[in-house]
Formats: sequence, structure tokens, C-alpha cells
Amino acid sequence: MTITNYKNFNLFDGEHEDLQQKASFMVDEETGRLVEDGRLPNKTVDLHDQYVMPGLINAHTHMMMNPTSNKLDFLSETEVAFNAIRNLQDLLASGVTYVRDCGCAFNTDLKLKALEEAGQFVGPGIVPSGRPFSMIGGHGDSREGDDGEVNFSYIVSSPDEMRKSVREAFKQGAKNIKVMATGGVMSSTDQVDDTELSVAEIRVAVEEAHTKHMTVAAHAQGHQGIQNALDAGVDSIEHGIYIDEKQAAFMREHNIYLVPTLNAPACISKYGKDKVPAYMFAKNEQVTAAFYENVAMALRQGVKFVVGTDAGTPFNSFKTGTWEEMALMVHKINATPYQTLLGATKYAAELLKIDQDYGSLATGKFADFLVLKENPLEQIEAVQQVDKAVYKKGHRVA
Repeated sequence: MTITNYKNFNLFDGEHEDLQQKASFMVDEETGRLVEDGRLPNKTVDLHDQYVMPGLINAHTHMMMNPTSNKLDFLSETEVAFNAIRNLQDLLASGVTYVRDCGCAFNTDLKLKALEEAGQFVGPGIVPSGRPFSMIGGHGDSREGDDGEVNFSYIVSSPDEMRKSVREAFKQGAKNIKVMATGGVMSSTDQVDDTELSVAEIRVAVEEAHTKHMTVAAHAQGHQGIQNALDAGVDSIEHGIYIDEKQAAFMREHNIYLVPTLNAPACISKYGKDKVPAYMFAKNEQVTAAFYENVAMALRQGVKFVVGTDAGTPFNSFKTGTWEEMALMVHKINATPYQTLLGATKYAAELLKIDQDYGSLATGKFADFLVLKENPLEQIEAVQQVDKAVYKKGHRVA
């Protein structure tokens, strides 16, 4: 048994706003967990007054996608797997030690989760959703495979079809169910304020998921679709472009999380002109100002925000996107660095139902942590340090 004592650092533990100065903790390298002080260490690592925080959690990724090529349809299963492994490695190097994937063709995220847990490759932990749930012609109804032989989504047209499909996803190993409650910026056949899956269909998804220890995340951009998702009892609203004050108050009171994915529209605005389809750029420009205004209101209302980037969407990098999302939260919607850090640690772990093991640095939890030169509670850009040390279960991985 190897016990390592890390000492002489300033600790943001993922819970408290005040740093613990001259902090230390002990890591059992065999279990990868933090252990009680008082154990006799085999070795000591002096971190020389640097800053330690929990590993980042990105709660909305699409590991199958390539944000540079922007090829979204007719991806082969090999292409999806290749993209996913490379993207997971980029996320880990950036300081992201856990992800929730919110829609992956061929259920590749489910398969990679099993391989990562078996030690076949080193990457972030994964909460997989597998294929999302869409209506015919709606957001997410797209073809994948060389010949378009499979659909990206489960296509459902009734509560009964939803029930059967969620049970199939559970059998395959999904831990989260992603439902499409509205149209979206990136889909050519609808508008963001279109309602898609019905309240009855989403409610069945919630009923099935919650009896099987799964969560439900709703892609919900338009106002009525957000309301439908809330009425159905989802655990999180993804995007939430046209959220209003009444909905924000409901989310605060019922502990429903908002994952705004600010970096997705920011990247299209910054890099997408004449490079993405005209309809996509136009819809993005139409909603961006309202998006920032409405989610800033939700933050002021006390809604719990979770960091997720929609990584894989056009120009939305797996290498830098998590940092960019956190900076946008501070500079575009006036979150404090502390609120932002909670969104990438404690709140994210709670949403993903992994908070018994992750999201904060406490005895008994896994030793996923970053070592930074600057204080992220003073300046959120501290997490952007390229040469920071990244530890996964007590072992340095970057």
C-alpha cells in the first residue's frame, strides 16, 4: 500500500468559498481515494503554495463529434469511436476528469464507459446517455453510418414507444436519458421555439428513468418546451434560451439544474459565419442576446448552474471549451468565480449522481484534482493554465 502525503497548498475543496491555506491531504494510490490524516505516508509531495481544486466536470458533451470538420451526419461507427477517444483525451488533458455525454450515436459512450472502468484506456469518468430521444423530423432525427443505416436518436411517437425505448436504453447501460423537448439552432427542419416531444412522452421518460436510478436531461430552448419539460419532472434543462422568471423560480424551488452551454452559441458567432449552414448562423444570431439575458436572470433567481459546453458542436473545442464556458459564465452572465467553480464541481456531481465519490475533495472520495499556479476563486482564468497538473484517482495523468 502506497500512501502519498500532498502538503503545502491552498485548497478549494469544491464546497467552501474560503481557501484552506497550508492544506494537506493523504491519497491511497491503490484505491485512488483520499484517506484520513494520521496514516503513515510512503512519500510526500510538496506543492509549494500552489492552488488545488477538484477535477472539472463537464456535464454536456457530444464525444462523437469533430468540432473542426463539423461533420454531423453519416458518421461511421469507427469514426464515432475514433473521435470519442481523441476527444476524451483532450478533455482529460484540459483538466476535465468526469463528463456526462448527452447524445452519442451507436451508444459508443456506453461502450467506452465500460472500457474506461476496466482500465483499457485513461480518460475522464463517463456518465453516458447513449442515443437521445427525438420525434420524427425533430431535433436529433438524423442519419448515421456510412449509408445512413441507423438513426442518431430513438424516434418515438407515443408514451408507449418512449417507455419501450427508455427500457432499451437502460438495458444497454445508459445512466442519463436525453430528451428533445424543442427544436434547436443546429437542426434544419425546426425552430428553437418549436415544441417537440410531448409532456406525456417526457413524463414517461422521467417515470421510467427515476425508477432505475437514471436522470433525465431535456434539450429545451423555447419557452413552451422548457415548461413542458419542467411539467414532466426532468432533472435538468439544457440550454434554456427562453427561460422566464416563473420557470427559474420553479427550478430553484425544485432543485432542477440549468446547464446553459454558453460556449455553443459563442463559438458559432465567433467562427461560424460562412462556415456553417446559413440557417444555423441566422438562428444563432437571432437568439444569442436573449440567451445571455435570460440565463443571467435565472442565475440571479438562484437557479443552480452546472458547467456543460455542448462540446463537439461547431468550433466548440474539447481542449479549451470547458475553460471558455467558465469564463463566459463570469464575464457574460455575471456569475462569481465561486458560483462557476461550484457548477464544475459540487453541483455538477450532484446532478450526475456521483457526488458520493466526486465533486469535492473530502476523505473517502476519489482523488481527482488539479494543481494550479493561480487562485481560481480570484480569477476564473486560472483554470486555463496549460501546464497544470491533472490527477485522476491519485495518479498524475497530465
